[in-house]
Amino acid sequence: MSCVLGFDVGSKLIGVAVGNRVTVSARAIATIAMRDDAPDWAALDALRSEWLPDSFVVGLPLTLDGEEQAASKRARRFAERLRERYRMPVSMVDERHSSLEAAERFAHARAAGLKRRRDAVQLDAEAAAVILERWLHEAA
Repeated sequence: MSCVLGFDVGSKLIGVAVGNRVTVSARAIATIAMRDDAPDWAALDALRSEWLPDSFVVGLPLTLDGEEQAASKRARRFAERLRERYRMPVSMVDERHSSLEAAERFAHARAAGLKRRRDAVQLDAEAAAVILERWLHEAA
């Protein structure tokens, strides 16, 4: 199978993207709530059942100097929970500047009339797509 789910883990939301190793592409598909440092597992279970990925990719937030920070610990905890829950491989990838790139993509899509202001709620999922695309290009 060539399907991979990618995640951008935040304190309140997790952006989710689906990617394909054959086409080396990814697209935003959902945002999932985080409450008390735990994801909405039912929503994640549903996405896993729908897409049947063979692995996961989690963005690792680092400082501009490449150092870990508090958000890095949250992402690592989430990755470990994914690994334990689904018994599948989980890779981590440097996510520096992914939110900026996602915002730029959104701005270009809005200028082209492809997105509306209300679609901004999907920025976290778009950041997950950026993260996943980086991993797919590195793995190719």
